Amino acid sequence: MSNLSQRLLIFVGSYAEPDNTGVYVYAFDPVQEAFERLDAVSGLKNPTFLSVDADHRKVYSIAETQNKAGERIGEAVAFAVDPETGRLRELNRSHTIQPSSSHIALDRENRYIALSGYHGGNVGLAKLEEGGLVGPLVDEQQHAGKGADPERQDRPHPHSSLFSPDNRYMLVADLGLDLVRTYAFEAESGTLKPASDAITPPGSGPRHMAFHPNGKWVFSINEVGNSMTTYRYDAASGRLTPVDTISTLPRHFQGENTTAEVAVSKDGRFLYGSNRGHDSIVQYSIDENSGKLSLVEYVSTEGGHPRHFALTPDGGHLIAANRDANNLVLFRVDRETGRLQFTGKTVTVSKPVCVRPVLFG
Repeated sequence: MSNLSQRLLIFVGSYAEPDNTGVYVYAFDPVQEAFERLDAVSGLKNPTFLSVDADHRKVYSIAETQNKAGERIGEAVAFAVDPETGRLRELNRSHTIQPSSSHIALDRENRYIALSGYHGGNVGLAKLEEGGLVGPLVDEQQHAGKGADPERQDRPHPHSSLFSPDNRYMLVADLGLDLVRTYAFEAESGTLKPASDAITPPGSGPRHMAFHPNGKWVFSINEVGNSMTTYRYDAASGRLTPVDTISTLPRHFQGENTTAEVAVSKDGRFLYGSNRGHDSIVQYSIDENSGKLSLVEYVSTEGGHPRHFALTPDGGHLIAANRDANNLVLFRVDRETGRLQFTGKTVTVSKPVCVRPVLFG
């Protein structure tokens, strides 16, 4: 590997105070299964989630701050990635939604970022300006209502957003309302218009979502109900139709657990989800005709509270971010079976929340 453009970079967001390191950059060699730390950035409060635009060498992070009135408010921060060293250079910061954001997602054309507000029940849309700078909010949608669980679902909790493959719709998983809301996304005007709602079983609490490579199915991992829901996706209308819901836990597990992240294998044959409490990655096989899931296995994440994980772009490895163990854990993925094997390789990171492996080149 002669330069950065041929490297696989790993961007990590974490819980951190401004005086401490919050965003990390690693180079990853998949042959040697080795990590090399390239940069670490401080000055941000809780830069937990990141989104990466590899084409323009930009990284976007959420964070928390205060406005002029002293009120808590979310902000989005843009970074440029140096093509030679992998170091991050802050470009700008912009206030977003109140009181904070829990997730950030780029649209498919890298022109907008969507912010999900777990604590405020809101969703914001900000346009990216020339040079990749974060502009002000251009739209904001407020959710209303409550779900079945009196403690976890007493009000709306939008947890994440996901743009459709054709960029015409934006899906929002609302943990508090037991639904995934589809918004019609108008890129030219920068607006969101509610289109439809897909309801989960009561007490499910949708958290994160992933599209199948065929664009026909969406998988939603449900944090409160410890389950995974398969939806059939209609590309014309953006409507989701529930197909099936399956547990993420072993049948006889009795401990406390909440789920976190979901990802589909590159070939579309397997689905993975993380359990916090059972501290595992659950693997399913995906029926090629219906999208229904069948359990394959559970694998320990070798640490507590796997808040996030990601497959590398070639599908050869899975990296789990264990918040309470303060580490990233590397697994090898069997190309035929999709099964995970712990490599014995770990990286120490303080309270990691998000891991983004992105190929530059």
